[in-house]
Amino acid sequence: MARMPTTPPNRHAGITLVEVIVCACVLSITAAIAAPSMANLVERQRATAANHSLITHLAQARMTAITRRVPVILCPSHSGSTCNADTNWGDGWLLFLDRDGNRQPDHPNDIVLVDNAPISSHMKLTSTAGRKHVRYLPDGRSPGTNLTISICNKKGELLTAVVVNNTGRARSTRPRTPTTCPN
Repeated sequence: MARMPTTPPNRHAGITLVEVIVCACVLSITAAIAAPSMANLVERQRATAANHSLITHLAQARMTAITRRVPVILCPSHSGSTCNADTNWGDGWLLFLDRDGNRQPDHPNDIVLVDNAPISSHMKLTSTAGRKHVRYLPDGRSPGTNLTISICNKKGELLTAVVVNNTGRARSTRPRTPTTCPN
């Protein structure tokens, strides 16, 4: 008995040009559908990363004030050596010991932490107009009014915010509905 070949004798194994074109079309359509939602995901992740970074540094500032028994300031800083005069936290911040209460570092040894890498060029971080910095007392309190640092996208939508109350506790909030970024 002769065996029957499983494939025709002149047939080559492989894929055709038509199959490649169909796969490329399906892949490009899928990518076009996924791209907008991926952009929103990346934006949310950037905001979450900025939020976590701020809360971590606020906790470190509070812990430094308590353990060193000295007032400590966390403020926005472009240079990494002095505090900004504005409320823009997007270029980084500075953590320093404020022994004399002038709200500026007096000596390079007073600087505890400098984080001057911008969070993202796609986001805007601004604090409450009345409070340009966070000051922690040796008992861990943050006197004055609540400070809110808003994290917004370039379209002016509020993505998340970090709020520091008078007891020094930092918490994050996220709007449930689309909200415009406070000025």
